[in-house]
Amino acid sequence: MRRAALAGALLLALPGTVSASYDGAPGPPLSLPQTLRGTVAVPLAAGPVVPADTLPQLYPVLAACWQPPADLGDGEVQVTARFALRRNGSLIAVPRIVFASGVAGEARARLVRATLRALRACTPARITAALGRAIAGRPIGLRLVYRGAR
Repeated sequence: MRRAALAGALLLALPGTVSASYDGAPGPPLSLPQTLRGTVAVPLAAGPVVPADTLPQLYPVLAACWQPPADLGDGEVQVTARFALRRNGSLIAVPRIVFASGVAGEARARLVRATLRALRACTPARITAALGRAIAGRPIGLRLVYRGAR
């Protein structure tokens, strides 16, 4: 019994032999996937013509279908959707609208519906196989900024 306690104490005393998780249990540190964030000024003049191969190319592909709902006004409006994609670019689940500014009431509801409709229309997103492997299942935060009719 005493030898086991001594061996355990020696093992803990050696630097770098035991790693701990956030809860103090042995094992690798726990982490959550980092959200992939992008901002796009909408509506786009023209949608991308080639499949996205990088993250900066992905966000316009996802925003290409967005059009302002009727009577949105001329002020700046922002909406952020959070979702995840499969390797083939399709949505894993229904996106969540996590932020909207510049509108209230029924106008906000129209903005949310337009954003969800655009994401459904633009998915499966045209992406390369390499980008699909890199983003599959990772949370994406897509912020769309509308600066009014110009």
